[in-house]
Amino acid sequence: MTPVFYSIISIFLMTTSASYFTDLFQEDIVWYKNRNAAPCTKYKCKWPKQGNHTVVPYVISARYSKPQITSILKGFSEKTCVKFVLRTNQRDYINIFSGYGCWSFVGRLRGKQPLSLNKYLCMYTKVMQHEFLHALGFLHEHSRSDRNEHVKINWHNIRKGKARNFSMLKTINYNISYDYNSVMQYQNKAFSKNGAPTIVVRDDLTRVLGKKKSMSDSDYARVNMLYECCKYIQINSLRVYTFMSHQCLNILHVISYHV
Repeated sequence: MTPVFYSIISIFLMTTSASYFTDLFQEDIVWYKNRNAAPCTKYKCKWPKQGNHTVVPYVISARYSKPQITSILKGFSEKTCVKFVLRTNQRDYINIFSGYGCWSFVGRLRGKQPLSLNKYLCMYTKVMQHEFLHALGFLHEHSRSDRNEHVKINWHNIRKGKARNFSMLKTINYNISYDYNSVMQYQNKAFSKNGAPTIVVRDDLTRVLGKKKSMSDSDYARVNMLYECCKYIQINSLRVYTFMSHQCLNILHVISYHV
């Protein structure tokens, strides 16, 4: 997606439907009681496990071509133990609707949980995956607690009023390295006031960020780690996997076994 596309999305996100929310954190996150992404998943905002799978009920507005969204959701079940299922009578569920922009809460709420995918702006694979990752409990890559070891924020290039989009937050990173190819990673010139980069890689100033068109192996691996899709036993500081499946393979080459 081009910087122009990001500018368009920014305008729509900051004019979110008054019937829902008037302010968003980092342009597409609805902040709920100061909830802080991965840390909240330790005790209250993970979607519950049912047997070997985590089930996330959802409903889709009739305004969409549903296969476009369901194909994205199917990808999660193919590479993780998270299964998005059409809601029957579940209390907690995601309500996917075409609002003013692309945005989501972080992690599970209680009851009807809105997730906006504007049908004219947001129907891109990476955008939809991005918002569903928020709903599962993940923040932006450049907000990671260890981000300063990997990227540099050029604060002087950021547009007025947009600095909080680059806040560094407390996160749980699961020993998975910073992922420059994550769908949660901003582009180099996101919210630039002068066309110059706002985010650069520390050891490669010319490296392109935020161009990935779909979830990376690390994106899937983090879902598998958070939702304990792969069984293991802990031997001192060594994590030994005792159950392997196609859903776990993406973990093996992106994490260290030491925790």
